Amino acid sequence: MTTTTNRIAFQGEPGAYSHEACRKARPGMEALPCRTFEDVIEAVRSHQADLAMLPVENSTYGRVADIHHLLPESGLHIIDEAFVRVHISLLAVPGTSLTQVREAMSHTVLLGQCRSFLRRHNIRAVTGADTAGSAKEVASRGDPSVAALAAPLAAEIYGLDRLADQIEDRQNNTTRFLIMSRQPDYSRRSDRMLTSFVFRVRNIPAALYKAMGGFATNGVNMTKLESYMVDGVFTATQFYADVEGHPEDPALQMALEELGYFTSSLDMLGVYPADPLREAQRQGDRGA
Repeated sequence: MTTTTNRIAFQGEPGAYSHEACRKARPGMEALPCRTFEDVIEAVRSHQADLAMLPVENSTYGRVADIHHLLPESGLHIIDEAFVRVHISLLAVPGTSLTQVREAMSHTVLLGQCRSFLRRHNIRAVTGADTAGSAKEVASRGDPSVAALAAPLAAEIYGLDRLADQIEDRQNNTTRFLIMSRQPDYSRRSDRMLTSFVFRVRNIPAALYKAMGGFATNGVNMTKLESYMVDGVFTATQFYADVEGHPEDPALQMALEELGYFTSSLDMLGVYPADPLREAQRQGDRGA
């Protein structure tokens, strides 16, 4: 009999954006905070949690470092994706007014997203360990001159006041998360499915060009293709790809079959529905 924990693991302190992603995508599950991405994966592998919530890329800052190395080696399978808008709030101890704040603490990345607001209010940026960790520290200090930049959820968890909301410079800033499980789910759960896989090309001339040809000729849209070194060796390159469609779709089936001729390895990472925000962004790009 398979036991379930009804937990979803994430990296960071409670109140982090990964925690917010857990609440958005799996509101009925208990969110389990972990110290590192490796700890998140191990929590699922060791049955401490049923699912893992892992950030893979941000619309402003690109891919999350090292995450693509971890996915193929994790032994887990992608079963869903979640897009989360990065809305930033200025959080302070209860009773604080905006004019009292002299410093704002957060992760370096978040500090860079609120430059206009901080400059306008003459608030100095201070680097903290992470977003939710900064909120936790501000709560423990009890100093009204020091605030935190974090998700609104962190205010709820650490008992802080939200002095200002949605202060980010770019309102379309979005982080993409992948939800991973011990067991794959290849069922067709939406009319817009995505397939993710990793592969290595054979050592022949123009192998990558030839490998990609099948997707073009079969009309399969590749939404992501990234390369990275394996084991620190320049000649050992692995590619991570996201494509639109289900492996049973005739077009994708033929494209993957053609890909197989030019690869030395091909491993499926997951088949899952596209987040609705993905299509909304696509429509926005078309209308721009």
